Amino acid sequence: VQLQASGGGLVQAGGSLRLSCAASGNTFNLYAMAWFRQTPGKEREFVAAIHWSTSTNFYGDSVKGRFLMSRGNPVYLSMNSLKREDTAVYFCAARYGGRGSLDSVHSYNYWGQGTDLTVSS
Repeated sequence: VQLQASGGGLVQAGGSLRLSCAASGNTFNLYAMAWFRQTPGKEREFVAAIHWSTSTNFYGDSVKGRFLMSRGNPVYLSMNSLKREDTAVYFCAARYGGRGSLDSVHSYNYWGQGTDLTVSS
């Protein structure tokens, strides 16, 4: 599967934005898709994941109640009540196998290019 992330930009704190991740190739056998984010000098952080067959969502603690990930093609990450600390490069990811936890970068084999989000105060 090939992934194309888009939708990043500049938004004021408290605002909303929606990221998209378009998948091409085999999406029928996906196990899960996820969003991660990364800031300079830090490891990639888990944001959200969705189990593909059940549409069950999982969220990182820092975004629970504010972000919503939806299943489909494209996959969307709707971000509300944005904070400055949400500023990062956001990556979408996909996996076919079920080994490893959904919140681990090591569990995903396919990655899109990042899309930048800047939240200003």
